[in-house]
Amino acid sequence: MPLADVDTTDLRRRLDARARTMTEDLGRLVAAESPSADPAALRHCREVLSDVGTERLGVAPTVLPDGADGAPGGLWWRLGPDGEAPVLLVGHLDTVWPLGTLARRPFTVTDGHATGPGVFDMKAGLVQGLHALAALQEIGDVPAVALLVTADEEVGSATGGPAVTAAAAGARAALVLEGSAGGGRLKHARRGWSFYEIVVAGRAAHAGLEPEAGHNALRDLARIVTRLDELADDASTVTPTVATAGTTRNTVPASACVTVDVRCAERAGQERLDRALRALVAAEAGLGASVEGGINRPPMEAGQAEDLVAVARACGARLGLPWPGTAAVGGVSDGNLCAEAGTPTLDGLGAVGGGPHAEHEWVDLARMPERAALVAALVATLGAPDYGRDPGPSHDD
Repeated sequence: MPLADVDTTDLRRRLDARARTMTEDLGRLVAAESPSADPAALRHCREVLSDVGTERLGVAPTVLPDGADGAPGGLWWRLGPDGEAPVLLVGHLDTVWPLGTLARRPFTVTDGHATGPGVFDMKAGLVQGLHALAALQEIGDVPAVALLVTADEEVGSATGGPAVTAAAAGARAALVLEGSAGGGRLKHARRGWSFYEIVVAGRAAHAGLEPEAGHNALRDLARIVTRLDELADDASTVTPTVATAGTTRNTVPASACVTVDVRCAERAGQERLDRALRALVAAEAGLGASVEGGINRPPMEAGQAEDLVAVARACGARLGLPWPGTAAVGGVSDGNLCAEAGTPTLDGLGAVGGGPHAEHEWVDLARMPERAALVAALVATLGAPDYGRDPGPSHDD
């Protein structure tokens, strides 16, 4: 169903009519707390999302297998004709908020803004994606499209990542329903993410009686941490985040640990930083150290979104929507994995709002129907049988 065959005024009207239901669905999802580290809560939220999606689409999802460690798998909907490469919508249901956050920050609507744990990152995007597909179902035949929702994106996608990579490899394009950048901008590029845990060895001794008999792991770690900035450049950041050391106040620390977050705009820089960090640790750790972790997601580079940005701009114009622009951002998503699979990928198609991972996280409810309309238009265009087909050489008469 090409966008040319869709009455865009009708599409907007249908999604505007869904605004109240979209808000209700968002409230249901936010009320189902889903911290990444709580399997029981994730399974409950998955059930709620499955129910919401089944109500909207008339089709129950496939529940994906659990991970090797028992971490819950995600959900998968597949609509449209079989045998065709689908347009892939991608999202996640886990959040960074611990169980119990809802008691002090319940889902609340004030002056057209919705707040609550996970409302922007990224439960509103899931709601918009489901309603976009439901509106297309109302209008006519839905092109080949799939919606994949993972349950561990916030902690590195150990379980969901392989499913994302496999789905993206067989898709025409990937549209990621993460929240937008500032002002509603789409995300055409993301930095890659690496993370590390560095454990430095020392030797314990009494800090008062014979400190010289020990080897202070904290001092070695301090030298490493203060030199991390030397590894960064304009296209990368290297940030120590959590550190621990020692056992008692009067003992020379026999061990010290730090976690390090690394973001890089280019894959080559990501690999260079990996080597440089390991070399720095080896040089500064007198009694040795271990470095766990490494590259988790490669960058989503701008070239893979170029064509989709043009399509999104044209779809927005057809819908009468102002062009929000695009941005390159430092955060990562499962969109990085779609891009690594070689699939054209456009991110930030979810909610307009702000405050991801922050207490003031919010969503502009009035913008939800129009963002859902943009997703629906992209699916209709990218899923058209002749999308991307080379028309061949033209000939003058």
